[in-house]
Amino acid sequence: MPLPNWAIIAGACILPNVGGWAGGFVTRSQIKSWYEVLKKPSWRPPNWAFGPVWTTLYTSMGYASYLVWSEGGGFNETTKIPLMLYGAQLALNWAWTPIFFGSHKLGAALVEITFLWAGVAGCIYTFYPISKLAAGLLVPYLSWVSLATALNYSIWQMNKPAIKEE
Repeated sequence: MPLPNWAIIAGACILPNVGGWAGGFVTRSQIKSWYEVLKKPSWRPPNWAFGPVWTTLYTSMGYASYLVWSEGGGFNETTKIPLMLYGAQLALNWAWTPIFFGSHKLGAALVEITFLWAGVAGCIYTFYPISKLAAGLLVPYLSWVSLATALNYSIWQMNKPAIKEE
């Protein structure tokens, strides 16, 4: 018996959040003991903004993946590359937090988030012919990853002399 559409949509929207919730455990343990000690640019968003923003972005990217799957006719020749790119960028997204917050590897996190940015841009490009709405739902995500990349770079530069990366 096939799943109802609402269950597929819910699963697609919840899946990206799972990695976000897991990353939240890593992040929370490092905020006061490590992150707050770092030099940061004045333009960085406040800490409280990250949770709601990421929850919104994860949910919208999940719905975008559902739209590509649904409007593209499932996982087939049309949707294979876009959905594989989606999976790859999601894995990159989930990997950034343990690199940055868990391992304190600011330079490595910058390299990783640059690949993430390219993956999100690739998703927008490949989603667009299948679902313009899905591509549009990823634009705020790309904007936030752009901000996060600039923030990662700034923190890395501002703290480079004090941090030795192995």
